[in-house]
Amino acid sequence: MLNSSFFIKVTNKLLFNNKSKKDLLQDLKLENFDRSTFSFYRYVNIDDPSSLRDILYKEWVSLKILGRIYIAKEGINAQLSCPSKNLMLFQKKLHLHKGFENIPLKYAVQDGNSFFKLVIKVKDEIVAYKIDKDEYNMKKVGNHLNPKEFNKAIDDSDSIILDMRNYYESEVGRFEGAIIPNVETSRELLPEIKKILKGKKKNKILMYCTGGIRCEKASSFLIQNGFNDVNQLNGGIINYAHAVKKKKIESKFVGKNFVFDSRLGERITDDIISKCHQCGELSDNHIDCNNDACHLLFIQCHECGVKYDKCCSNDCMDFNKLPIEKQKILRKDPERVVSKTRDSLSGKPRFFLKA
Repeated sequence: MLNSSFFIKVTNKLLFNNKSKKDLLQDLKLENFDRSTFSFYRYVNIDDPSSLRDILYKEWVSLKILGRIYIAKEGINAQLSCPSKNLMLFQKKLHLHKGFENIPLKYAVQDGNSFFKLVIKVKDEIVAYKIDKDEYNMKKVGNHLNPKEFNKAIDDSDSIILDMRNYYESEVGRFEGAIIPNVETSRELLPEIKKILKGKKKNKILMYCTGGIRCEKASSFLIQNGFNDVNQLNGGIINYAHAVKKKKIESKFVGKNFVFDSRLGERITDDIISKCHQCGELSDNHIDCNNDACHLLFIQCHECGVKYDKCCSNDCMDFNKLPIEKQKILRKDPERVVSKTRDSLSGKPRFFLKA
């Protein structure tokens, strides 16, 4: 008879990654096949997110899928990297799940090594706006505009264009004339949007985000708050970028599309609209500070990357040169300030990656 604790241990090994980052990156390096990066979402009622999470994990591990997925009672939000040879089978399996029939995939503008492991988490929301359920109704969302329609609407003098992303995303790329809310997290966004739009309920509202998911609930929130002409870019910046390339339409988006994976961005136009946070020269290269005790996400030009060894400051560069064992001891000291970069960079970063 099997010991129950042994069974749980074996089961968990199947449902969670148990390899180190070093080993996972090595596995990725040894792959001899191409991968496709894409995302999808759907607001749909999910009765048992935890059970669905385990089912999808088993399915996707067998297909060598990597990525980050959030599942909640309100739906699913997924960013994935799938072996191209397994793509058809993945779609077939996905569409068999109730509520996921014919769910559209949004393919990356630029492929690359986007993820190195598979993480599926059960959340309270698939976008963490933290608003009460009576403040939105997902059966009433904004009008979905295709890229040509969105371009035309931008030219309307009555239109208000809203970037529904965090500040650090908009910093490297945005639509011309868009209002950029000064927020760092999704939780801050909707209260800030209400302030921005005070007294403007009669205007045409144009919203956009990376792939559409943030606009979906935000548009419902605005409609619930009395806005009548609420519109969103269908498929987000990703779909827009593909349309610009394939249909040769004018791009009113300039710069890069920030993405939440190892690529950190996709080039949409050649425009560089942001500056290095260290020297102030033009740059839109986001980088994760090379110091494992910091992991600050910031913009760094090539020259500063060489000068600071891909760190955000001299403090972090010096800390990074210490013996590993000493670094580990110092990291445990709650009183130690590794770097004062957060207060000293000329272009203050807005986001800090977890170590």
